[in-house]
This record gives sequence, C-alpha cells and structure tokens, in this order.
Amino acid sequence: MSTASVSAASSVLLPTYARAPIALERGEGAWAIATDGQRFLDFGAGIAVNSLGHAHPHLVEALTQQAQRIWHTSNLYTMPDGERLARRLCEATFAERVFFTNSGAEANECAIKMARKYHAAKGQPERYRIVTFEGAFHGRTLATIAAGGQQKYIDGFGPKVDGFDQVPFDDEAALKAAIGPETAALMIEPIQGEGGLRSVPMRVLKLLRELCDEHGLMLIFDEIQTGVGRTGKFFAYEHYGVSPDIMSIAKGIGGGFPMGACLATEEAAAGMTLGTHGTTFGGNPLAMAVGNAVLDVILAPGFLDQVQKTALRLRQSLAQLKDHHPGVIEEIRGEGLMLGLKLKTLNTDFVAQARAAGLLVVAAGDNVVRLLPPLIIGESEVAEAVARLDKAAGAVEAELARPAAE
Repeated sequence: MSTASVSAASSVLLPTYARAPIALERGEGAWAIATDGQRFLDFGAGIAVNSLGHAHPHLVEALTQQAQRIWHTSNLYTMPDGERLARRLCEATFAERVFFTNSGAEANECAIKMARKYHAAKGQPERYRIVTFEGAFHGRTLATIAAGGQQKYIDGFGPKVDGFDQVPFDDEAALKAAIGPETAALMIEPIQGEGGLRSVPMRVLKLLRELCDEHGLMLIFDEIQTGVGRTGKFFAYEHYGVSPDIMSIAKGIGGGFPMGACLATEEAAAGMTLGTHGTTFGGNPLAMAVGNAVLDVILAPGFLDQVQKTALRLRQSLAQLKDHHPGVIEEIRGEGLMLGLKLKTLNTDFVAQARAAGLLVVAAGDNVVRLLPPLIIGESEVAEAVARLDKAAGAVEAELARPAAE
C-alpha cells in the first residue's frame, strides 16, 4: 500500500475529506500511478470527471497549445473558443443558450437563478420555489445544499436557504401536491449519483415534462454526473425522449479541467439579460480549449456506440459477479458507464478492499459503490476491473466469515 507523503495529522488542509492513504502523481489512460509507483485501475475517474482517462494526448495537446497563447482575459472580451464550444453544445443538444462556469455547483446556481428570473421577467416574482427530490445532490453552495436537501450537508450552516420543496423519490401524489402558485421549476438528476445510482423511471420524467407544460414551470435537469457520454448517450435525457428547459453540466465536459455550463432554451434564458449574472473565470481560454478537445473525441462518429458496447459487456460481467457473491452484492444499478453495486455489506469496506486489489471505485449513498471508468476503456480493462472486484468481494466475504473473537 502506497503511503501519502503528507499525513492527515501534519496537513494544513481543512480536514473535510477522509482521504485514502495514497498519493497519485500521474496517469496513463485508465491507470493512475502513485508516488511509490503502484498502479491503480481507475474506475472512479475523479468522480466521473476524467471522461477520457488520464493524459489523453488530444487534451494534453489542446491545453499545452492554449497555455502558450493566453490563459485568461475575463468575460469583458469576446472569446472565440468559447463561442465555438457553446455553439457545438447547442447543435448537439436541445439548448439555444449557454453560460460557462467553473464547476457543477456554479452551473446549478445559474440554473436556479435562471428559473426564478424567467418568472420574474414575466411579472411573476412570487414564483421562485423549486421542487427537488429526496436523495438528490446538487452541490455544496448554500443554495445547492438546500436544493439537495440532505441534512448532513445543511447542519451547522445557519438557516436553510428558502425556496426549495423536497418530495420523495418517485411519489407522484407528493409531487403534484408540492406544486403551487409560488412554484417556478422542477429540478432532478435523471440518475442520482451521490444518491446511490437510482435511475428515475421514464414515466416519471415524462410526467415532470407534462406538469411543467401544464403549470408553466421550468424543467431543470442536473446532468453534471450523467452527461457528456457517461450513460452511452451524449446526455442522459436522450434515453427518455424528454428534453429539459434548463440543464446543468460539468465533470466530464472538461475531461479533468475544472469547468461547467448551464444550457437552456431561448425562452428559458430570456430573463438573463445584461448584468444579471456573471463569472470571472468561467469560460476562460484554457477551459474552452480543453472542452472543445473533449467534444472532438466524444462526438466523433462511433465513439458513443463503442461506449454502449463496453458498458453492456461490463454490466453483463457485473451480473455474473453478483451471482458469485450473493452475500455481498444485492443489485446492479445505473446506465452506460455510470454503474453501481448496491451492497449487503458496508460500502466503505468494499471500497477499501477494492483499493487494496489495485482498483479505485467511489462510495455513494444507499450503500452503493460507484463504477465510473473513463469512457475510453476496452475489453481488457473491463476484464481486469471485474477480476479485481471479484478479489475485493472475496476479501469482504472472508472478513464476514472471520470469528468475532479474532
């Protein structure tokens, strides 16, 4: 086991993370390499961020070339690469307008403000409340922790930001009851990430669209984790035949470089006029160069078809793994290369055993372990990952079988 060069006791970083005792210093494709040379098959991908793996040559070239030109100008000036990336995103999605940010939380802040401003601009400022769903995760700002509604993230930070009404996951009656004269929007992740890889049923997403059309609401999809090829489509909403009015994206769009965006229809964005929103770093030239390079790869003919084929192979292998370890694995969840193992044993123990086997995976809510590999993996990485998961499950079983007195 590699040991991080700075111990938790001596670090001057805020102790808000339970960091694993390894220090990763470089990567090659789906592999991350620690300071002591130990190699890990990375099926966490920086929590669905490294969509094209580590040190992808096209991304490295784009960033290096841009770094030799100009890093930052601010949004006081036109940024041609930003215009190009925005247009490409619109051409490939439902969207007609784009606002670039530095993170997913900022993209969600923009989405929330846009939905409220839409109604205010139409003379209905009282319509500011947004209905969200239990188990959601929308970020760590004061507004987005209120939107997510999880008390463990809200406690200790003062009064909860007003304007969010949470309803149970997949409860049609509660959803309809929550819509009132102050409701501005419905906001949901098509597949919950932090919430345990729970996929929203197609009928529910279709119902959300119908309710928004009926009541004049904005439909917001948080595709921060599900987007940019993660589910086998460019964005997850394409699986359902339901388009949002506003969509937040981040993570995979930067391939590891910090960036996000808020996408919207012309109508939804109509209230966001001069001076209503802004950012210093959002849409900076470095991020735009990398974002365009990511799209070069993701939108290339055949790429997403290959993601779907790889995802099917991985899911079939995981089903066999579940059959081999029925005392550990309860259910396989998710879509594409956003998959989860719902466990019967503690997920943090499984994550640790996987890491000991040389595989990086990510814990989630509802006692789930997330598998979020780079989209560029092939048959060999799938086979290697499943073998290491098998080893981790066997180690968990051995721990369970050990007498308590030992």
